[in-house]
Amino acid sequence: MQPLSFDPFFRPFLRVVFDIPAVSVRQSLRRPCSLPRSFRVSYSSSIATPTRWPPRREFSIMAHPPSDFFEYTSGRWIFNDDLRHAERRRVFKVGELRRLAAEAVNRSPDAIIRMEKLAEGGFNRTFLITMRCGFRMVARIPYPATIPKYFAVASEVATMTFLRSFGLPIPEVYGYSPTPNNAAGTEYIFMEFVQGTNLSDMWFDMEEGEIISISRQLAELESKMMSIAFPAGGSLYYAEDLKNAAGRASWPTSPGITLENKRFCVGPETSLRLWYGRRSQLDLDRGPYESAEAALVRGAEKELAYLRRFGRPLLPFQRVRREAYKYQEQPPSDHIENLDRHLLIASSLIPRNPALYHFRIRHPDLQPSNIIVSRSPDSNLHVVGLIDWQHTPILPLFLLTGIPQQLQNYDDIGSQSMTRPSLPEKLDELDETQQSGEMELYRRRLVHYHYVKNTEKYNELHYAALTDPMGVLRRRLFCHTSDPWEGETLALKVALIQATENWKTLTGGGSPCPVVFDPDDVRETMKLDAEQREADESLEGCRVMIGFGPEGWMPAEHYEEAMALSKKLKEDGLAAAESEEERAQIAAHWPLDDMDEEEYM
Repeated sequence: MQPLSFDPFFRPFLRVVFDIPAVSVRQSLRRPCSLPRSFRVSYSSSIATPTRWPPRREFSIMAHPPSDFFEYTSGRWIFNDDLRHAERRRVFKVGELRRLAAEAVNRSPDAIIRMEKLAEGGFNRTFLITMRCGFRMVARIPYPATIPKYFAVASEVATMTFLRSFGLPIPEVYGYSPTPNNAAGTEYIFMEFVQGTNLSDMWFDMEEGEIISISRQLAELESKMMSIAFPAGGSLYYAEDLKNAAGRASWPTSPGITLENKRFCVGPETSLRLWYGRRSQLDLDRGPYESAEAALVRGAEKELAYLRRFGRPLLPFQRVRREAYKYQEQPPSDHIENLDRHLLIASSLIPRNPALYHFRIRHPDLQPSNIIVSRSPDSNLHVVGLIDWQHTPILPLFLLTGIPQQLQNYDDIGSQSMTRPSLPEKLDELDETQQSGEMELYRRRLVHYHYVKNTEKYNELHYAALTDPMGVLRRRLFCHTSDPWEGETLALKVALIQATENWKTLTGGGSPCPVVFDPDDVRETMKLDAEQREADESLEGCRVMIGFGPEGWMPAEHYEEAMALSKKLKEDGLAAAESEEERAQIAAHWPLDDMDEEEYM
């Protein structure tokens, strides 16, 4: 194994850290994203949010105090643990929620014999409600920090019902409230309990035939989704819900664009990056996108409005990246300049193929934990449920495309070349650790390969967008211009530089690029980008060593062990510092300590 490369900030403590024995802390394979930073995206694959769920835990209302229903109990965070739990604490009237659930399916509250906590994700807590007759249903309530409040619930319900009407395997919605103004005192969705197995529970044990079958089914389901044309972009709503929203918000609400099925309309997009923190206070155009260019510029216009009203110099939120800036706050003016540059080229980013800029819909987070499967009598796996439709956008296809985060293997040369995967000929001669590594690489390659091949066969529209050589760059620009200001403009600037360097391929020629960078500026920017990638690798090394997820999450049973190791790493880092100044910087910017996030809102 090649040694990790670490930036100077981490070198003092890493001189000694690798002498510490590894602890038995394992990273969870079903980590829920933390709020409010859970809108991170993988630009190499999709704009969707990678949300991984913890193992399901059930709690009987008869055996546990009601407070268990109000608190997050599925894990801990290595930093800002108290804040993450506070964001997820939701007190509601349990008895009233049970009564509302029973009424939603025309049953008496006395018919309910059990209510159990089913799962806790990045944005919601779900409960399994069981009736005397054996009927089961799911109640789901959002956390207080989940945004954009009313619109998130209203849009998800409409999206599920609309897509279910096209024959997609989506749970039936029995009832919902997009406001807490009800007897239970919380927003909620009551929906069908889909009988089956969460695909994440068998994800690492599937044989190739099962991988091929699931990949084919997903490609067919995505093809059915992407065949639905929409008159505009944004998110989907019941027309009545969007009409009712106008009196609830502090800013004007567009009536939306009505679909042929007049129950539904396209209204404000619910993606988190557009509503994060004080952005929800901005008096902006929240209506649907009537063109691909409008979709490309809305995020930049939102962030420019935010910066002009609330912008202030900030240290990078990711503390491991601060050393490259000499621990100096970065001015928002640099980010404003780059957002303005994006607006100059946005109209040129639209692909020439008209089919790629029509408005389509897609699952926002297609990963194993959001796929329910069932095994038929002949032992074949069938996709019987697609869950978690919160924050689903309707966008031009070229902005929706990509291999879902948990299915892609872009960093591997074998997957990039789309070579059919195979195991090493002398696999048996390798030791156990090497064999395990080769088997996992083979599995990742299989998933990537068969997803692409089945997409090519069953979803030609998506495949055309997927194979666009400039598709990834277009989506990077789209995402980086929408990202909230967190003390860095580097990612956006690098993407803009790449756009200028690939202008002819990106646009097909014609007019020259209206954005020009000084060559010295380009060299310095790319040098800084390389340094920050090194910093990211160093933090990833610590994450793997300690055993927490990218957002700091870990199973509760490993928390004390992980915190002890984190404390040891910091002590060793401080002891290895070569000067008082270096020691002070390590103490002030240690990336695993708690921090104040308020100024980044």
